Amino acid sequence: MLRKSGKNKDESFQNPHQTGITSARHLEEAIGREVKSYREKLHLTISELAKAAGMSAGMLSKIENGATSPSLSTLESLSKALQIPFTFLFKGYEEFHAATFVKAGQGLTIERRGTRAGHQYQLLGHSPHGPVMVEPYMITLTKETDTFPTFQHPGMEFIYMLEGNVVYRHGEKTYDMHPGDALFFDAEAPHGPEELRKLPARYLSVISYRRDE
Repeated sequence: MLRKSGKNKDESFQNPHQTGITSARHLEEAIGREVKSYREKLHLTISELAKAAGMSAGMLSKIENGATSPSLSTLESLSKALQIPFTFLFKGYEEFHAATFVKAGQGLTIERRGTRAGHQYQLLGHSPHGPVMVEPYMITLTKETDTFPTFQHPGMEFIYMLEGNVVYRHGEKTYDMHPGDALFFDAEAPHGPEELRKLPARYLSVISYRRDE
């Protein structure tokens, strides 16, 4: 009869914050992806690259699959065979991967240009790096909501109705939005809620634009 252990033998692989062995594995996998990517760009087979780098095809296959930890001398040989700087093989591991977690009701309340009374913006996350800015907002409209101006700004916007009923204008058209309705549009055209038919109203707004804008 088998006894149940207090820990699952696969527990360490399920923990996203596990360090040590898991971090090393991620590095090996990242290096393997880069080696394979550059090899394919040069239209080389595993055998051809292995021969150019002075190693066996089996060893190269293990490196590409992240199944082994190559030595620095092996990586140097591969970088020369691929005709790339040594540091390029670590590019995938060094990339910054941002994440923002916001508990329900704890989004950062901010004021955007043109905001009126009763029109609450809660910022749910932000993208600090990369060429594209993405701003997700939870927007709440209440009985105290004042008259709305129209908004215009660079980029694209997506809104998803969660609660209430709002007639939303985009350019020359209006959309009668109920929970579950979605609207995706060019944000450079005048837009905004035009008629508040059922309050309170809440909708998710995701704005994206190039960082240089």
